[in-house]
Amino acid sequence: MTKPLTYADAGVDIDKADEFVGCIKKIAKQTFRSGVISEIGGFGGMFSLNIASMESPVLVSSTDGVGTKLKIAFMMGKHDTIGIDLVAMCVNDIVVQGAKPLFFLDYLSMGKLETKTATDVITGIGEGCRMARCALIGGETAEMPGFYKDNEYDLAGFVVGLVENDKIIDGSGIHVGDQLIGISSSGLHSNGYSLVRKVCFEILGLKIDTYVSELGRTIGEELLTPTRIYSETIHSIIKDLPVFGLAHITGGGITDNIIRVIPEGCDVVLRKNSWDVPPVFTYLKQAGNISEKEMMRTFNNGIGLVAVVHEESAQEILDRLIAMKENAFFIGEVVERKGTKERVQWV
Repeated sequence: MTKPLTYADAGVDIDKADEFVGCIKKIAKQTFRSGVISEIGGFGGMFSLNIASMESPVLVSSTDGVGTKLKIAFMMGKHDTIGIDLVAMCVNDIVVQGAKPLFFLDYLSMGKLETKTATDVITGIGEGCRMARCALIGGETAEMPGFYKDNEYDLAGFVVGLVENDKIIDGSGIHVGDQLIGISSSGLHSNGYSLVRKVCFEILGLKIDTYVSELGRTIGEELLTPTRIYSETIHSIIKDLPVFGLAHITGGGITDNIIRVIPEGCDVVLRKNSWDVPPVFTYLKQAGNISEKEMMRTFNNGIGLVAVVHEESAQEILDRLIAMKENAFFIGEVVERKGTKERVQWV
């Protein structure tokens, strides 16, 4: 008589998944803040909005992943920081609109549930949520046999934040003469990794544990450096100082992201050599023979976030950032539109 089949026979272990939920609950609980009214494990996460002191509250949301940076985590066998990247990529996108992050949800999908790996990933997400002061209130862990290679997974996140309508930062107050302040990145963050992997592992033939003297550590350690989360920094500034535009420097690099917040009647002039460029960018540029234009359209090149501020308050904002231990620089200004195709000029 044929043995009755179970879901486990097909590669999905429900019992193991149930045990894993218990691990997630402990991690998520450490991120809870006021407003959370549900526990991990329900059909949906619940959050009670306290908007009594707000006149016209607006919810701001974003969803994102970490791209092929995941491949670096697979190669390193290190999974406890990639969750920080996930939170950063989502949270930074709503922070630049002036929103405070409230809660976060994740999606983790694996061919076979590897409890240690999955727990490390969620631990990183929890750490990112604590850094951003948002609550991890739910998510999905999917076991999909035959869909992924062994020891690989996919990861996505979703964040919701809140901002007063008249406090939304949308670039509408930007005008000619405004200054651009760049806030440093921690390195590559989570963009351009398809090109990075081609340069490092195809052209240079490096191994993940190859020590690179120019970087002072192994290539794997450099490439897995977590993305900066700018939430607390930005909200410390905008609570009492005027900021009229913010750009998160992600896919598209400095060139394409700055212009997203600049009004149609304006262009931007950026000053070369006005900030400290981490060695990894010089290393990649030289090793891959990458043009300056391609570098600026692909990578953050050491600037993870750009603030557009009026000239009269620019120095005070820069001083505040430096006092907060941020590496910040005047990197350019807003100028009158020239009508050329390229809206970002370099001098």
